[in-house]
Amino acid sequence: MPWSNQGGGGPWGTGGPKGPWGSGPQSTGPTPPDFEELLRRSQDKLKSVLPGGNLGGRGILLIALAALVVWGFSGFYRVEPDEQGVVLRFGKYRTDAYPGLNYHLPYPIEGVLTPKVTRVNRIDIGMRVIDDPRRGTTMRDVPEESLMLTGDENIVDVDVSVFWLVKTGGAGDYLFNIQNPEGTVKAVAESAMREIVGRSDIQPILLRQNIETPVQELMQKTLDSYQAGIQITQVQMQKVDPPAQVIDSFRDVQAARADLERAQNEAQTYANRVVPEARGRVAQVTQAAEAYREQTVAEARGAASRFLKVFDEYKKAPDVTRQRIYLETMERVFGGADKIILDSGTQQPGSIQGVVPVLPLNELTRRAPAPGVK
Repeated sequence: MPWSNQGGGGPWGTGGPKGPWGSGPQSTGPTPPDFEELLRRSQDKLKSVLPGGNLGGRGILLIALAALVVWGFSGFYRVEPDEQGVVLRFGKYRTDAYPGLNYHLPYPIEGVLTPKVTRVNRIDIGMRVIDDPRRGTTMRDVPEESLMLTGDENIVDVDVSVFWLVKTGGAGDYLFNIQNPEGTVKAVAESAMREIVGRSDIQPILLRQNIETPVQELMQKTLDSYQAGIQITQVQMQKVDPPAQVIDSFRDVQAARADLERAQNEAQTYANRVVPEARGRVAQVTQAAEAYREQTVAEARGAASRFLKVFDEYKKAPDVTRQRIYLETMERVFGGADKIILDSGTQQPGSIQGVVPVLPLNELTRRAPAPGVK
């Protein structure tokens, strides 16, 4: 019989034995419900609803049909725009489902998983982001992840952020081929970063040259070999520094290298300015010498040709040619010279013997006005 029918308000009521802490609880409120009474009342209500007032074969059939309808409608499900549905039949992957209202055979025949496929996830290597309500967001360094050995046997402190999402159509691989996606991406990222850094010198690493792209390609290749269904969208190097113990020395080295590059650039600039000028002067002198040589050779050849022609004419008429050469030579000699004519046969009173006054026509010619001037 239920406790309420014993008239004591339960095993620890006033009519029953005492509880483990002394006297039992006092019956100050209503007594616990009688479950047998509730069951009886439910049966009475169900009989009043069913035709005939009792649970016959027809009533059981209606209940079964209603349960079947409810079970069938439980197969409808909705996939959100940022999700991709993966339908399972008895726990085995069957097909993909895309955003919208979809249907699968009700549980336990089929089920569906809806992972977020458009959300970009972030994994940090070498650092941790800590959200402190009082201090705000702070960064904590993780040296066991960030310290790496370079190809030239130096140590570098590298912090990297990797951004990834589920591949389009790769939700099935993402769910069933890897057990811990975030841990897998983190392990692959750290491994790829150490491999690329280990093959590079420290100088291009500090300058972040040709590091991020090879790391992303190597990560994607590794994850594809795992059939992880993950797409690496970006690899960002957040911090690249030497270890804290030697960072001052590295900065001095960097400053010295910067001065060296600056001096080399200045020297190269000076060479780029001076060398073309020198080459231009060399080309000018060379061209002038070649032109003088061509001119001298041409003049010599012309003189030799003229001499040969005159000599041929001379052999034909020596006297005439000799006289002509004499006259032409005297014409060239006296043509541009000032001349004074002396006539020994002319004598005038009061004049010096042998000297004839000559009108200075050459002076008059020099003083003659230019044409068109009055």
